[in-house]
Amino acid sequence: MSASGGTRAIIAALLANLGIAVTKFIAFLLTRSSSMLAESVHSVADSGNQALLLLGGKRAQRDASERHPFGYGRDRYIYAFIVSIVLFTVGGLFALYEGYHKFEDPHAIEQWWIAVGVLVIAIILESFSFRTAIVESNRIRGKSSWVEFIRRAKAPELPVVLLEDFGALLGLVFALIGVSLAAITHNGRWDAVGSLAIGVLLVVIAIVLAIETKSLLLGESATAEDQRRIHAALLAGPAVNDVIHMRTMHLGPDELLVGVKIAVDGATHAADVAKAIDEAEVRVREAVPIATVIYIEPDIRRPGSDVSVDLPAEP
Repeated sequence: MSASGGTRAIIAALLANLGIAVTKFIAFLLTRSSSMLAESVHSVADSGNQALLLLGGKRAQRDASERHPFGYGRDRYIYAFIVSIVLFTVGGLFALYEGYHKFEDPHAIEQWWIAVGVLVIAIILESFSFRTAIVESNRIRGKSSWVEFIRRAKAPELPVVLLEDFGALLGLVFALIGVSLAAITHNGRWDAVGSLAIGVLLVVIAIVLAIETKSLLLGESATAEDQRRIHAALLAGPAVNDVIHMRTMHLGPDELLVGVKIAVDGATHAADVAKAIDEAEVRVREAVPIATVIYIEPDIRRPGSDVSVDLPAEP
């Protein structure tokens, strides 16, 4: 993923959410709308989440240390996981609580037209942020569907911003429907229903984010395309007869650990084997530049045990 693209999407979302949050809070104070309060807290949570993503990206750039020899690339995954927790608690659970409280003690919305106007403006502003995230995602998404992109992306920032912006837009629609029905029917419980719908939406999105970032934290393998490139690069040298097995793992979105065992001829001298390994490392890094850590173990091909590594099927 282009780091600059992810940063642009985060900053666009942060600026939009800060402005929207202030406007929503003012509208809530004037209208006392439960949906408006839920949306206000939602925008504050989203603003904090974008700040967390920026902080995670900054901390991930630290140099490797003796205690962390593989660097700090996974800080981006950790902060993305924290985002899912914030979205679940501050956003989702608060909206559910506020909706339940309003449903038990409903009251009419004061100056409902203010809430409607603010929500319409917020939808327009949020749409610009969502559009930025879509444009930046399309630069790297390729032919993958949106579901595949969110599930398989190794960089968490764009999937997080995409889901947050999508949730924000859908939440604004829920709030607009709730406020409008409450104003038309003079029944404050519709406002509560809008808040409850926002809460359920945010909880679902938070759970999806938590599942995906947990997978990244556990350590995901390289993409199928990168695995095929690595395999081909290894076999491109004359001294490498086969790839016996290969393991890959992302140390961060832009850092890949590669561990392989290659088959060489038994009569090859040690110096020639060392040269073959060095050349193989160069080829792998040229084919997949994010392969920053490579371990290659030579072995002798034995009859009956020369099965090559299984590669992912072509898409």
